[in-house]
Amino acid sequence: MSSQVRGGTRWKRFALVMVPSVVATAAVGVGLAQGALAASFSVSGQSFKVSTDKLVGKDFVQYGSVAVGKDLKGNDAAHPVAVSGFSSATITNMCQSVVTPGLPFGLGSVSLELNAGTDPKKPVEATNLYLDVAQLDADAYFEKIDIGVAAGSVGKPGIQSGTEKAVNPNGFAQRAETATLSNVEQTAWATTAGTFKLSNLSLKLHKGVKECF
Repeated sequence: MSSQVRGGTRWKRFALVMVPSVVATAAVGVGLAQGALAASFSVSGQSFKVSTDKLVGKDFVQYGSVAVGKDLKGNDAAHPVAVSGFSSATITNMCQSVVTPGLPFGLGSVSLELNAGTDPKKPVEATNLYLDVAQLDADAYFEKIDIGVAAGSVGKPGIQSGTEKAVNPNGFAQRAETATLSNVEQTAWATTAGTFKLSNLSLKLHKGVKECF
């Protein structure tokens, strides 16, 4: 069984349909069933953007949750997210960017840009990859997909990124044996991984706003 999806997520439709994300926070397959869970943490007050030409992931799972942390002024903040995960994944031509506004000494906004996996023969490699995603646009292809399963049946959801109390175990979730995402553009609040191998890594700072998309 396979499925192909194209589109973006709007939160007013979040309860009805969720699309897969690229890079992390979820309970994934056998590894998570054995307790291989990322540590909980408070998310920062800045979302970031990630784009990639292609991601191929194993043991995909996804459900809705809330990422909890602080805003840039130190106030409590909570963000609805599509929690997604893979037991392993390869990512080709990955770009990650985050903009820090309002820096002192006249610097204004400064953008951090990270690129990796630019050689198709040497993609980024990750294991136990988890994502807290707020927005995603991509072409998606699934193999052996189950849509509408209970979140509590796909592992131990909500352990990462401060979401441990924000998941209804009887709520909507979906899972697939494999997921292939192409032409990905996503905005996320958190990413965690058991291992993350970044080939051809390049990190640059830019004055002003320079994002992956």
